Amino acid sequence: MRAVPLAARVYILSAALLAAVCAAPALWPAAHVSWATAALLAALHAVVVRRPPGSLPLSPALLAGAFLLPAPAAALVAVPGALLGPVERRPAGVRRLWRAARLALAGYAASGAFALCGGREALAAPATAGAPDVPGGFPYVLVPAAVAALVLGLTAAALEGGVLITAEDRSPRAAWRGRVLCSVVPHLAHGLAGLLMAALWRSPYGPPAALLVPVPMYVCARAFALCHQERAAHQATVRALVQAVDIKDRYTRGHCERVGRASVMIARELGMGGDRLEALRVAGVLHDVGKLGVPTRLLRKNGPLTPEERRVIELHPEYGHEMVRGIGFLGEAREAVLHHHERLDGSGYPYGLAGAEIPESARVVAVADAFDAMTSTRAYRRARPVPVAMEELERCAGAQFDPRMVGALARALDRYGWPVPAPSPAPEEARHLAPAGRERAPGHSPDRRGNVPPASPETVPGRGPGGSRPRGLSASRPGPGGGT
Repeated sequence: MRAVPLAARVYILSAALLAAVCAAPALWPAAHVSWATAALLAALHAVVVRRPPGSLPLSPALLAGAFLLPAPAAALVAVPGALLGPVERRPAGVRRLWRAARLALAGYAASGAFALCGGREALAAPATAGAPDVPGGFPYVLVPAAVAALVLGLTAAALEGGVLITAEDRSPRAAWRGRVLCSVVPHLAHGLAGLLMAALWRSPYGPPAALLVPVPMYVCARAFALCHQERAAHQATVRALVQAVDIKDRYTRGHCERVGRASVMIARELGMGGDRLEALRVAGVLHDVGKLGVPTRLLRKNGPLTPEERRVIELHPEYGHEMVRGIGFLGEAREAVLHHHERLDGSGYPYGLAGAEIPESARVVAVADAFDAMTSTRAYRRARPVPVAMEELERCAGAQFDPRMVGALARALDRYGWPVPAPSPAPEEARHLAPAGRERAPGHSPDRRGNVPPASPETVPGRGPGGSRPRGLSASRPGPGGGT
């Protein structure tokens, strides 16, 4: 307890004392508690929550106890599982005590709410069908069950917010933000399962049938947890690749994330959604991952690039495709990584695709890439205003960029806007502030006014809007990974 702040210790001990007071009447001889029912439900709850620690451990047994047992006994159902369950951080004893007190109070409140709403009479109605003054059975019992489930979830969420306020010094708004809404849906689902358990418990099939109810729910919960872990692993993989690009080419740090954001804006305007929207976001984020295969001296070279060096940098889409081709969850993002430097007129690279031959995802990322490059501050020039960048994209639409993608970006910007870049020193001052060897980005040749030809931002070094690429590159290399 010494590692826990004093206010949190007082809060936890008060909750434990209150839970003990609430559960104490169950030990009185006059309570008429069905201890066999309580023990079976407590054992079932303890088995279900024996999983890796995480959020609030839920099981239909808690609500089944609230439906079948009086409030003091319902408070005891969660105690064995809470005390024996795993914890993720120390002090383990305090965390187990807090978990037991919180769930005991929540179970007590849920059972009381169920009784106040007439749930016990409604649940027992089939056994007392001869009593006309008892409105019971289905669907009357659904309302008390829903109320009990909500009370259990809201009580547990409120208590958890209180311990965050006392233990971590959070504000009440931050402690309870989102916890109320997040507790509604899962507890309603467990409320239906708990009601089914209670109904089967009182049926001729008895407790053995009721104990089978949590099995499919537990399987579904485990499958959902595995899907969540897999998704988290995917996101971690993408973040690691982006971080590696940022470390190698720090000059364009943040560029990939902004391209991903602009790609999503374009995709939404085109009516895309779901998994495809996420694939396009990842495509924008990873479009420059191939820079990891380009020598650092070329990315940071201070001066014009030779034709041979330019051809080496032009290989970065293929390098990127080779890096991500085995990552199955990327989907069409892999095509965008490979083809985001193709042009509608066929003068792009690496394969000189034209028109509809270019994958749609690559056309989206190409516009997002160009837009962010023009609106981002570089050491040799200031960021261009959004209207100026859009004028340049519209001028190049049809030759370099897909007009549909440009129009979608324009509509999205009118609707949502774009973050204004932070003020930066003038180009002449920025040259003195930039680290040695980083005065210019590879592939950009500023004119006398300090501007760069914008038609090929982050693309072929030294190319302007009307430039052309070395046609012998893709002709001599039939596919990714081919020789030059």
